[in-house]
Amino acid sequence: MDDNEQKNALVAELGIADFSAEDQEKLLEQFGEVALKAATVAVMQDLPASKQEEFAKLAEAGDTGQLKAFLDSEVPGHERIAEDAVTAEILNFRVALAEEDMAQEDSAGTATV
Repeated sequence: MDDNEQKNALVAELGIADFSAEDQEKLLEQFGEVALKAATVAVMQDLPASKQEEFAKLAEAGDTGQLKAFLDSEVPGHERIAEDAVTAEILNFRVALAEEDMAQEDSAGTATV
């Protein structure tokens, strides 16, 4: 799956396909930040405290190969942990979007004429 296909799949999963392209981009950027933080926190929770500083240094260095090798050895199943965290954030996003839609519908229905 190329980047555009991944983007379109995420747009569909988030339920924002009917939004303008500009709004989609903003929401995807915001969601990406939230998802990355959620995945990182989830993995860090399973990382022994004695290894967290080493993880931080590797993450800061930006060598994804070294970081993956480190996580492979220190947090078995880290990819699934991260995926589960992102999936939970997708659900949270969809719930928040639905609640916002309901609030807008309620305020539109109670407007005085």
